[in-house]
Amino acid sequence: MANAKKEFLVHTKNKELLCVSISLLCASIFYEDWWDHQTSSIKYVLPIEHTQEEYDAFIKSLDFDYDSGYRGQELYGTIWYTNGTWSDRGEYDGSEWWQHHQCPDIPESLINIV
Repeated sequence: MANAKKEFLVHTKNKELLCVSISLLCASIFYEDWWDHQTSSIKYVLPIEHTQEEYDAFIKSLDFDYDSGYRGQELYGTIWYTNGTWSDRGEYDGSEWWQHHQCPDIPESLINIV
């Protein structure tokens, strides 16, 4: 079992420690119980230009445990940061994680086309 709130806080806090220019812009996360296909997805949203109260409510709503074991993915989502990077959920063989992405640099050969 894993806790969605703890994972979110650890992942976003690590980004702030690595680079001071990264801060949270917004997020969209949804949960779907792999075992209970009768249950509809639950979506958690943190809007752009959120208030502290909206952030606190968002974090509180993520305080639940989910099965992160070897079955299907249960927690999905995207986190956007103010520097143009983002994180999304990765999954392989039942293991789940947050993965941070950056847009790659444009190669010189594409910049200097005449």
